[in-house]
Amino acid sequence: MSETLLRLRAELIAAGQFFHARGWVPATSSNFSARLGADEMLITSSGQHKGRLDEHGFLRADLQGNALDAGKRPSAETGLHTVMYRRDPAIVCVLHTHSVNATVLSMRLDEVVFEGYEVQKAFPNVETHESRVVIPVFPNSQDIPALVAVVDAYLDANPQTVGYLIRGHGLYTWGATVADTQRHIEALEFLFECVYRQLLLDR
Repeated sequence: MSETLLRLRAELIAAGQFFHARGWVPATSSNFSARLGADEMLITSSGQHKGRLDEHGFLRADLQGNALDAGKRPSAETGLHTVMYRRDPAIVCVLHTHSVNATVLSMRLDEVVFEGYEVQKAFPNVETHESRVVIPVFPNSQDIPALVAVVDAYLDANPQTVGYLIRGHGLYTWGATVADTQRHIEALEFLFECVYRQLLLDR
């Protein structure tokens, strides 16, 4: 077993514990992945509690979403991970979480816009709070290939996007390392809570 696999698996396990402590990965929701090479990734297997992951909670898959480990089944949403790795070889991690704030906002808004927040500088190529970060909201669908096509087309038109929401479902974001991607989740969750509270104050 490669050192890369062992390191990435440990980092994903730690991320799951971090997210679980904050209530962002309830029950067996969410899925995590990391790139193992040009044509292979490590991804959580279906039905895993992300706060209690261990070495048995993962499988290897190719970038078409086919399992490479016998007897294990990847998440139904694997295509939303593989599309990111195919899009950009610099992407090493994709994380999907299910926080309350992200889910509620996704039910009320067609996009979540951040403007003027210092924490926006947690994202790549954002150097000032005087910026506008848009998180699109896509309709939920059980037709994952169709949803992948919608996401792919949006990212073609908006390559600066740092994450997206699926309505009633949760957040996807990505990065050059597991740590970078975890930072994006933490920053996005802070900003989602800010927007949520501002909406309450504006009522």
